[in-house]
Amino acid sequence: MYITRKVVTEALKQVIFFAKQDNIVNLNMVDDIEIKGNEVKVNIVFPKLDDPAVGIIYNSVVKTLKQELGEDVKVDVAPIAEADKGRGPLAGVKNVIAVIAGKGGVGKSTVAANLAVSLLKAGKSVGVLDADIMGPSVPMMFGVEGQQPGVIEREGKPIMIPIENYGIKILSLGFFVQPDQALMWRGSMINKAFNQLMEDSDWGTLDYLVIDMPPGTGDIQLTLGQSYNVRGTILVTTPQKVATADVRRAAMMYRQESLTIPLLGIVENMAYFVPEDMPDKKYFIFGKGATDELAQELDIPVLGRVPIVEKVVESGDNGAPITLDDNSSVSEAFREIAKNVEQRLEIL
Repeated sequence: MYITRKVVTEALKQVIFFAKQDNIVNLNMVDDIEIKGNEVKVNIVFPKLDDPAVGIIYNSVVKTLKQELGEDVKVDVAPIAEADKGRGPLAGVKNVIAVIAGKGGVGKSTVAANLAVSLLKAGKSVGVLDADIMGPSVPMMFGVEGQQPGVIEREGKPIMIPIENYGIKILSLGFFVQPDQALMWRGSMINKAFNQLMEDSDWGTLDYLVIDMPPGTGDIQLTLGQSYNVRGTILVTTPQKVATADVRRAAMMYRQESLTIPLLGIVENMAYFVPEDMPDKKYFIFGKGATDELAQELDIPVLGRVPIVEKVVESGDNGAPITLDDNSSVSEAFREIAKNVEQRLEIL
């Protein structure tokens, strides 16, 4: 049988990269195909070479090509890391930081948005990806509701250009759905949407991409840990023990052997209430101590504590994160958090 590049390519469309739920050809993972007589060499690009999927894909490619081309065909598969090829959707991003929570309602999106602004004010280039598929709130927080990202074509494929506001690049599924539209999606649809936001976009060069993750331990958390190079995660909790119990489960997910991502630390949101007319008073409405116990148990630091301030809600609803105001006590808290995040990254 005379082996052609077209025949090999068509055969490789049968090989599925399950983390991204598509075949390796459509995912542009096939970097090169060399054919010499009955010898076929295939270079395949992976996000990370320590991914267990590398071995699975390797075996699947060999098996598929032998089935399609004949058992006498010699197949050589060469795994290559995206970083070594200078490619990948996040090739220009130095640090991907995921902001996670065990449950909703703890202010995770507020922490993600204001951390991004604080990093920007520290002189960094920053992007925010709203991966909270079921409840995208970043467009509202940054005052870009109703807008849509630009689109360019690259190698025959549409690529999204993030919207920019306050100097921060922003992408969210919220740009593509109506505010009153209910998203009744299965896991495969959620994963596909997340991968499109991550891969079919041009973030350019960034010091930080802050990802506002959905609460819990679901499909997107698995995909992020298995398919992308994440520098670290930030846990968000409120002081109640019920909240810290939930975030403990989320933290342990990223300490699984197949999903090991460094835990940078914990941000305690709604830590205490300070009345405007009594700035020296602190009222620990939700209690205290549980966050410190969790930090000690996980052997990670508390990155900072964010007080309850009415203007936090007002600023988010008005599309201007409160940390844009340098004089706010909340801004001071987030400056400390951003500083601690950078210090943690330096030692990890």
